[in-house]
Amino acid sequence: MFKQREHRRERAAVWDTNLTYDEPPVSRAFGNPWLSEKDGKQWFDPKRHPKEMRK
Repeated sequence: MFKQREHRRERAAVWDTNLTYDEPPVSRAFGNPWLSEKDGKQWFDPKRHPKEMRK
């Protein structure tokens, strides 16, 4: 889902740019995986929550 949204955002930015006068936006400006959502994953500190550790 993340990739689809970022590709759509990139294509929309290219469509909004007048390519006869301006350069197209750099594709690296879209889709930074380090800044994207992480599918519900979150950091866990076992020292702070030892009862939630399994085994």
